[in-house]
Amino acid sequence: MPFGTLKGFGVTLKHIFRQPITQQYPEYKRPVYPRFRGRHRLNRHENGLEKCVGCSLCAAACPSDCIRVVAAENTAEHRVSAGERYARIYEINLSRCIFCGYCELACPFDAITLGNEFELSEYSRDDLIYTKDMLLAEPIKRVPVQDSDLYDTPIPAYKSSS
Repeated sequence: MPFGTLKGFGVTLKHIFRQPITQQYPEYKRPVYPRFRGRHRLNRHENGLEKCVGCSLCAAACPSDCIRVVAAENTAEHRVSAGERYARIYEINLSRCIFCGYCELACPFDAITLGNEFELSEYSRDDLIYTKDMLLAEPIKRVPVQDSDLYDTPIPAYKSSS
């Protein structure tokens, strides 16, 4: 038997006699890392106006083409955002999204951010198309975040071996 096979059996035997680690998932949610990219959110200014001005830079940066933005003009009697335009329609198809974060990086106004909510399962594909109202709403479920001092900036491998 080659040495690699024996080494593999050794790893298996070492783990056979360990106690399994079971977490009660729905009741206990394991904290996610601070840089985790989950459900998208559209943000507002403190005065209630939307930060999104309908520039479609997020849609242009998206490699999976899952964002749809249709802009409209702000008027004096109907002001939605601080700019001249606003996103009349803003949709993200989460069944196509790869959660890369390019939309967040492309937005010059910090209008779209990726939060830490990860429970995004639905029974229908149509329910995975998040509309503007859904993206502006507060998240229903809160997910804890790991201590950012420990996990925010990774220690390079060449520094951690000392």
